[in-house]
Amino acid sequence: MYNLAPANAPWFEHLVDSVRALGEAAREWQLADQTARLLEAGVELERRNLHEGKILVHGPAARGWDAKPRKSGPHEHAVFDLQKIYMEHRFLTRRRYAHAAMLFASGAARAIAQVQAGEQPERVMFQLDADRTPVVGGYKIGKLGNYVNAQKIAAAYDQVLCMDQAAEYAEEIAGRDDHEVSERDAGDMFEAGAYAEGLPDAAYAYGRLAEGALAFVLLGPKAEHRKQMAAARDTPGEVAQ
Repeated sequence: MYNLAPANAPWFEHLVDSVRALGEAAREWQLADQTARLLEAGVELERRNLHEGKILVHGPAARGWDAKPRKSGPHEHAVFDLQKIYMEHRFLTRRRYAHAAMLFASGAARAIAQVQAGEQPERVMFQLDADRTPVVGGYKIGKLGNYVNAQKIAAAYDQVLCMDQAAEYAEEIAGRDDHEVSERDAGDMFEAGAYAEGLPDAAYAYGRLAEGALAFVLLGPKAEHRKQMAAARDTPGEVAQ
């Protein structure tokens, strides 16, 4: 069980829980993506010793191409079917992992920006698209003063941004009609796509760094809250909130 803030906790405790939940969701998809890759790798033909035993199969009709019994390799068919299933599964988990990691990164960045602006959000808010899926927002984090990991965050942001742009570029070329894609374009698409493969992990790592930065920018509001609590205790008739 997670140690969640109680319902009457100050706003910043709920905000921390909100960002942490985004990180846990991304972590789940990261594990699912890793599992999917292992499953797909497990049925690669170069790693398997296929049993060459055959069965005979024929169709239910007396006519047609499969009316006459023909040989079929059940082990071979099983591996080919699993290859397709695991490949489709890996594509799905990869997309979902990338989206969850970007939500984590953008959600943490949004929380930091709101705190720096003097706001007191209790939850990270996202807009929904037409499919009712949360939309990834901006993920740039403003100046963090003397925060020890400020330079790491800036470098991580640059990496995520470059990979994000590479992914968009590859998708843009892939969406063109065949006659509009030159040989050079195709090469650029594969190169950009290969570079963008690292986006989910980079975004997740950036989200972790941003989570630490959120704790840093919350030091001020937490100190102010403690002052208010102390003043309320020292003032007769005041009820601390």
